[in-house]
Amino acid sequence: MNTYLLLRHLHISCVVLSGAGFLLRLYWMASESPRLHQRLTRTLPHVIDSVLLGSALTLAVWSGQYPFADGWLTAKLGGLLAYIGLGTLALKRGRTRTARLRYGALAVLAYGYIVGVALTRNPFWL
Repeated sequence: MNTYLLLRHLHISCVVLSGAGFLLRLYWMASESPRLHQRLTRTLPHVIDSVLLGSALTLAVWSGQYPFADGWLTAKLGGLLAYIGLGTLALKRGRTRTARLRYGALAVLAYGYIVGVALTRNPFWL
């Protein structure tokens, strides 16, 4: 298997881990679990997301596809910014539990949009 495919598999694995980790942390937030405040819970998502971002940037350079040049990558970048912002509101910055759950649901929709765009390479796949 060539290096590009290995990196692509790493990227996809990190996408799955990032989404599953967010859902787990959202559940822990909703159930007020002390697990949400453990050191590993606070640091592991940053490690996964850093590998995810690094692999995305490397894949973009290797493939010659860039945001603002390719519409579907621009849409993924916009979705990513929405996912990050909504995720932060859901897990940390939301004022009430109800607001955090609503932001969490919107973050999950943004995540789904990003995955849909990645699979179809079409920003209007909905």
